[in-house]
Amino acid sequence: MKKLIDYINNNVLIKVTSLQTASVLTRLIAGLLTSKAIAVFIGPVGLALIGNLQNFVSSFQTIAILGFYNGFVKYVSDFKDNVLDLSKAVSTVFYVGFISTIIVSFFCYFNADLINDLIFSSFNNYEYVIEIFAIVLPFYALNMFSFSIMNGFSKYKILIIINIIGQILSVSVALLLIYQNAIEGALISVVIAESLIFLITLVGIINRRSLVPLIKVNNVSLSFLKKMSSYSLMALFTAVLLPIIAIAIRMHIIESVSYKDAGFWEAITRVSKYYLMLVSSLMALYILPRFSEIETVKEFRKEVFSFYKTIIPVLLIGLLLIYLSRSLIVSFIFTDEFKPVEDLFLWQLLGDFIKVLSTVIAYQFLAKKMFWHYILTEAFLIIILYTTSIYFIDLFDSAKGAVIAHFVSYVMYYGIILLIFGSSLFGVVSEKDS
Repeated sequence: MKKLIDYINNNVLIKVTSLQTASVLTRLIAGLLTSKAIAVFIGPVGLALIGNLQNFVSSFQTIAILGFYNGFVKYVSDFKDNVLDLSKAVSTVFYVGFISTIIVSFFCYFNADLINDLIFSSFNNYEYVIEIFAIVLPFYALNMFSFSIMNGFSKYKILIIINIIGQILSVSVALLLIYQNAIEGALISVVIAESLIFLITLVGIINRRSLVPLIKVNNVSLSFLKKMSSYSLMALFTAVLLPIIAIAIRMHIIESVSYKDAGFWEAITRVSKYYLMLVSSLMALYILPRFSEIETVKEFRKEVFSFYKTIIPVLLIGLLLIYLSRSLIVSFIFTDEFKPVEDLFLWQLLGDFIKVLSTVIAYQFLAKKMFWHYILTEAFLIIILYTTSIYFIDLFDSAKGAVIAHFVSYVMYYGIILLIFGSSLFGVVSEKDS
């Protein structure tokens, strides 16, 4: 526990997290303002449609860049003092990512009507929104490519500042579009938001023009692409399938219950995302790099239980306060029309609590590149989440079924995680593992 607290005090808070916290708070405020505007000008039905579009955008953005982000950051960091290896990494990701993004853009543009029918239903004519997404997608890919390089070179300060400015720009455009065009404005803002940030990123990468000569076609390396494949597949698997499952669940609520109930489920999902931002940031900043350093079972066990003892009591108190304040939270973020969302808090909060408990341990899959463990457990979670959602939505005939499924799914997922790491967490530690 002391090591975690010392790390937070000496490293996270002082070096990066003051700015990181500002970035998270900016994202949080931007999300709250956008949600309020949607609630006031559009309502639950519009929120359901926007939720589907956001899931689609998130999924296809990850496909476009082939899930390269995390692996690319690692290799840029490793190769920053080796010009040839750095050139191979930068060239491979740039050209392969460029080809992949163009293919995805063309697919979305020329299949806009089909995508519209899948995520909006056939009576909502928003093909042009998908076409706009296809046109701006390359700018998102360039933005992520630039972000990866800056992250790999540890340019955290400029990276976070760009994020903050980008969030302010995105939310300003979103609020203006929602005010002027209601649902259509909101949908357009969803597809252009991430690409807009590239305008800010350009300023940040002007000072790194020396990297441009490193991008060469003849330095594209198949061996480097193979190294990236495990990172890429792990990122693609979850980042693509979870949003698609969310769309499927939301469409089932729309078809079986109502558009309004789908909007209520999207509302509680947004609230969940807001309060989990700080916890997720802390885990990404501390848990993943710390697990990567750990070599013994004893250290792994110590870190997991240190995190549990330090963070979990605070999380529990925070979740209890959120539950007691649910009426105030709904009226503050949304409107009176969203009052039924209050009934969804209990199961969502319980599910999120179990989600944090399991995610902390599951970070070991990523830290140690336990590829098949990661893929199989995520596949289990995705299948269980979908099947339980369908079952409970039909059973309760409301969005309440989706949040109960959220809780049940993560309890089962946590059970699988504990089975896999049971001996590491609770077994007798041998001398070689201590």
